Amino acid sequence: MDATDLLPLLGGPGNIRSVAACMTRLRVEVYDRDSVRTTGLRTLPGVLGLVQDADALQIVLGPGTVTRVAAELQRLLNPLAARGASLKAAQQARNATPFKRFLRRIGQIFIPLVPALIGCGLVAGLAGVLADLHLLTSLVPALSAVAGGFMALLAVFVGHGTAREFGGTPVLGGAVAAVVVHPGVTHVHAFGLTLTPGQGGVLGALGAALLAVQVEKACRKVLPAALDVLLTPALTVLLPGLVTLYGLMYAAGQVSAATGRFTNVLLADGGAAAGFVLGGLFLPLVMLGLHQALIPVHTTLIAEQGSTVLLPLLAMAGAGQVGAALALYVRLARNGRVRSTIRSALPAGLVGIGEPLIYGVSLPLGRPFVTACVGGAFGGGFVGLLGQLGSTVGATAIGPSGWALFPLLKGGHGPAEAAAVYGAGLLVGYATGFAATYVFGLSREALAELNVPRAAPPSQGVPPSAYSVQDK
Repeated sequence: MDATDLLPLLGGPGNIRSVAACMTRLRVEVYDRDSVRTTGLRTLPGVLGLVQDADALQIVLGPGTVTRVAAELQRLLNPLAARGASLKAAQQARNATPFKRFLRRIGQIFIPLVPALIGCGLVAGLAGVLADLHLLTSLVPALSAVAGGFMALLAVFVGHGTAREFGGTPVLGGAVAAVVVHPGVTHVHAFGLTLTPGQGGVLGALGAALLAVQVEKACRKVLPAALDVLLTPALTVLLPGLVTLYGLMYAAGQVSAATGRFTNVLLADGGAAAGFVLGGLFLPLVMLGLHQALIPVHTTLIAEQGSTVLLPLLAMAGAGQVGAALALYVRLARNGRVRSTIRSALPAGLVGIGEPLIYGVSLPLGRPFVTACVGGAFGGGFVGLLGQLGSTVGATAIGPSGWALFPLLKGGHGPAEAAAVYGAGLLVGYATGFAATYVFGLSREALAELNVPRAAPPSQGVPPSAYSVQDK
């Protein structure tokens, strides 16, 4: 599909306010929702799903395709980017949902950092393996430096992204957040304690940059133009910087430490139950696009403990989804459309990109989405139970899941046991998702209606509306 196919269905170029792409979704903000032809979008070949929230339309296109279509759409829109301020204000008022908007904005701060987190995590994992095997020992310090450089300055990048997202000057946000990691903080005493570089981590950097944005906006309003160019940057760095040193770093450090302690207690005392709940509820978060709000939690755990134990648990949701898709592939042996969609979306699902399977397969059919969640719950419960028994497994970086998470795994008893625990959890998720979907995923009426010869579409994937039933 091409961007020219989408443009008229979105109300034309004059109705589009912004376009952005994540790994699988095209996020489009429009001025007038009534001008969008949602039925046409859902039935457009190549569109795997459509999510409408208060802020944007999320059009699921799948990895690769979404990047190409977003670039094409941007090129089409550039000549017609201007739009009346009244329509913009009316649309913003209509879509005012502060909590969801805040969560999405937090996610947008960290999403650009994910590629670097993945890359540095893999390099750090390689360094750890070489060190454990006593191979290329002279290269290990160099690899550790390459992997650790970004993580050492992560607070600066978070501050830069926070200011950009919330309407401040990005470099000022980065400058204030840099205080968190500056070695000179060891000479500062707050609450009777000596500060340490990195104390408070990304939470401290996030709070410092948010405060810097507010100070900058206030200065821009009250200072005359002649003084603005000098005093605004100075005050934006000075005031939030002092607050960060004498308050935020300590408070954020306490929150970060509490997050780590809570996670440890959660898995030690209720690992199976916690894993069951987390694994079962993660697919709905992905469906709503709210899973990105967990990125700061993962990042905090990695900074505090060296790995995030939550990510392997949440990854089990993808395993349940894969198992459900395989069950539908077997049950609907005569439906070429469904089987074609599963074949095209399954490779992405195996490496942790679940949206194509969610919006192209399980969610349109109703019950399979629920049984996929059941598979994720049992996979998460299994990994949580083993963690409760002492075989904990964590991820040294965030981003991928499914099979792609294996190189990033870290466990209390070495990478081999961590891989075994995680792999066994995936198998439990696959098997439970398959069994639950095979037995309960389709009603008798739905099976009779769907399991008939249907030609596969000429393009890759099939829109949800190609299914004749939702759930019976």
